[in-house]
Amino acid sequence: MPASEVPNVHFLSAGDFNAQVWERVVHRALDMKAHPDDYATKLDGRSVGLFFAKPSLRTRLSSFVGVAELGGHALVISQEQVGVGTREHPGDVSRVMERYLAAVAMRVFEHDMLTGFSETTSMPVINLLSDAEHPCQAVADVVTIAEHRPIEGTVVAYVGDGNNVAHSLMLAAQRTGMKIRVAAPAGYDPAPRFVEQAGAAVELIRDPREAVDGAHVVYTDVWTSMGDESKANERRSDFSAYRVTPELMGLADPQAIFMHCLPAHDDEEVSRDVIESAASRVFDQAENRLHAFKSILIECLSDPDTS
Repeated sequence: MPASEVPNVHFLSAGDFNAQVWERVVHRALDMKAHPDDYATKLDGRSVGLFFAKPSLRTRLSSFVGVAELGGHALVISQEQVGVGTREHPGDVSRVMERYLAAVAMRVFEHDMLTGFSETTSMPVINLLSDAEHPCQAVADVVTIAEHRPIEGTVVAYVGDGNNVAHSLMLAAQRTGMKIRVAAPAGYDPAPRFVEQAGAAVELIRDPREAVDGAHVVYTDVWTSMGDESKANERRSDFSAYRVTPELMGLADPQAIFMHCLPAHDDEEVSRDVIESAASRVFDQAENRLHAFKSILIECLSDPDTS
């Protein structure tokens, strides 16, 4: 299928998929994990651009391998090579890319770069990470939870910075029937617009112990994201009471699992013994980034009536 004929389905936000699509994408990811050969020709030689403006490990591996496992060709493109917004006008880049590619997946700093691309191209644009959201991670997270327990009714305790990961998790919870308690220090709550979008699915709590009490999933992320390194010492002080330890995990449901999107800092948001514990699912999460990305890509490239 020529790039110009690809359905214009973007995935810039976890909120871009409604409840029905979320169910389909998660179910397909689980099926892809169990039966990868059934999907080996889904891309049938088409090319997908993987654009990186910042470093990555799981994102680069999962997206590159995912395209290959679907029978497509992955082209890794860096901001250093292209210079979107400096060497090249963003709209010019997107319209050139669509002449070659079936879709582009982008890991960027500013979310505006993604929206700019989506407004000027007919090919799907997928958010691999931005300062506003991390929706592909949220799909992998829901897939991981689904492997452990029924999604609907799950209570997630998110302990730490109300950042892009928290934003996408909140929207995912709203669309999949989960509840999420976000425990963050004052000044680090999720952005109000995401709280509003998530509605009754989210509860903001200051005390991490209260948030974790009886939860089925305990989730955390780094205290200092890329781009905020100058504030690292201040953040360590502000988040000192929000470290996930065996003691904090002991307040959760007896069958609770621990999740972290990685990379993890043992001396900050989580203790190493929690990561290495029987409750930990962090490496399942990392693997599920592959199956989640494959399912998202197929969703964005498929006719809704046939996906």
